[in-house]
Order: sequence, then C-alpha cells, then structure tokens
Amino acid sequence: MINRLNHLISFIFLYPLFWIVSRLNFFLLYKLSDFLFYIFYYIIRYRRETVKHNLNLVFPEKTKKEIKSIELKTYRNLTDVLLESIKFSGMSEEEVKQRFQFKNVEVLKELEKTEQDLILMCGHYASWEWVFILDRFVNYDIYGIYKKLSNPYFDKVIKKSRSRFNGYLISTKESIATIAKNSRSKKKISLYGFASDQTPKLKRAFHWGKFMGVTVPIHTGAEMLAKKHNLAIAFLATERIKRGYYMTTFEKITTTPKEYENFEISDIFIKKVEEQILKAPEYYTWTHKRWKHKDKAPSI
Repeated sequence: MINRLNHLISFIFLYPLFWIVSRLNFFLLYKLSDFLFYIFYYIIRYRRETVKHNLNLVFPEKTKKEIKSIELKTYRNLTDVLLESIKFSGMSEEEVKQRFQFKNVEVLKELEKTEQDLILMCGHYASWEWVFILDRFVNYDIYGIYKKLSNPYFDKVIKKSRSRFNGYLISTKESIATIAKNSRSKKKISLYGFASDQTPKLKRAFHWGKFMGVTVPIHTGAEMLAKKHNLAIAFLATERIKRGYYMTTFEKITTTPKEYENFEISDIFIKKVEEQILKAPEYYTWTHKRWKHKDKAPSI
C-alpha cells in the first residue's frame, strides 16, 4: 500500500512535466536535451563508471581521447532518445512517418506471404521508440516485448502511448503465453519485437558466446520461441541520419528456424548488433551493465 501511494505521488508530480515535454516543438525539445546532457553527465554523473568500463572493455585498442569522445556522444544520444520517447505521445502520424522511415519494408511484405508470425529482433541501438508506426506499412498485428515498469501508473501511460498506432506492449512474462495463443488461433499474423542484446539473468544463461570480443551469456528466448512455434525471424537495424531522423533497414534471417543448430540464430543476431556498434558506437546503450557476468562463464 505504501509503495503504491509513493508511485501515485511521483506520478502526480512528474506526469505534468512529461505532458509538457510531449507538446514541445523539436527545436525546444533538443534545447532541453542539451541541458539534460549536462545534468546527466556532469552533475548526476549517471552511470559514468559503467559506461567508461564498458567502452574500455570492448575497445582496448582505442585511446583515452577516443573513449572520451564516444562517452560524451553516448550521453548526448541518451538524453535525445529519452525525450524522443516522451515526445512520441504528442506526435502526429505524419510527423512520425517523416522522422522514422523504413528503407526496405518490402522485406516484411515478402515475409507476410509465408503467413507465418514473425519475430523482429533488434538491439538497444539508436532510437527504437517510434517503431510502432510500422503498423501503417504492414499487415501484422504488432507486439513489443518490454520490461514492465515498477510504477503501475507510468506503465499504463507507456502502454497507451505505444498503442496509438494499433501496436501492443506485452511484458516479458506475458510474451510466452501470448505468442502461443496467437500461434494457435491463426486469426491474423503477428509480429513480435524483441530487443535481445542485453544480459539475461544467470539462472537463464543457457548459452554463452562472444559479444564485442567478450564471452557473456546471450539471450536465447526469441530463438527458442521461433523454433517452438515455427516463426519467421528478421533483424531490424536503425540508423540515425541526423538529430531526430532515423532510417530503419530490415533483413530476413530465416523462415525455417528449426533447420538451425541450437543457439546459431542467437549468435547471428548478436553479430548483427556488433556490426551496428562498430559502425557508430555512440548510439549504443552503454549505460546497461551488459558485460557484468563476463567472469562467470562456465569452463569448457
């Protein structure tokens, strides 16, 4: 009861600020982002040690000056993406279409012809918050798999915002049952968005592999579900064109997941995320403790 009251109080205090941000024009939005960059980086110092550790770990060949440059750009991207996610609820359909474009949506249109449900895998790279506009270009029912927020009031707001274009947010706990149910019903093909590049809990670490040259546990849930229900799999790569503008590219991985060795698809996915990072590392979410289990790999 006390926790719920605290959640309600914080929601009452913060929601008006979120609403105001969602109605800002983009010029003011990015001026606010510039201000928040200094707050996050220089005053709060939000996870600076984590970011520095991650960058030094995966880029041992880079100089201190190069690491510092990526670090600063990472935080500028972080505040942009944070405010863009809030802005989403106040954007018109045409605004989203103009700023978040799809280079080759015909890849998904071809996959639709198989009449298979589809898992669309992506990394925590650049901005993925506006991807729900994809509903306007494909015939899938779109589901985004997400980690439920601890504050139920903000969780409800997030779900409402993401469903503006007929998309659905389902929690990681709901995903298995939802995919199984939809797979059985076959009323309409479904698309499930999985951001599978973060670290799983050790008790769910069924597979270890190299990510950015470091041995870590790798999420295998998307691959396992694809094999169980014979789902097609594709990869979504988002590229930042300039501030507030993104281009997304799709790549088919397979329509026959059962033909792959166990964990092979998961390894293919991780390699594709690596390619994105190496191209422009500043757009990856380095604030996550992705490599925290690197010293716990089982001996072979």
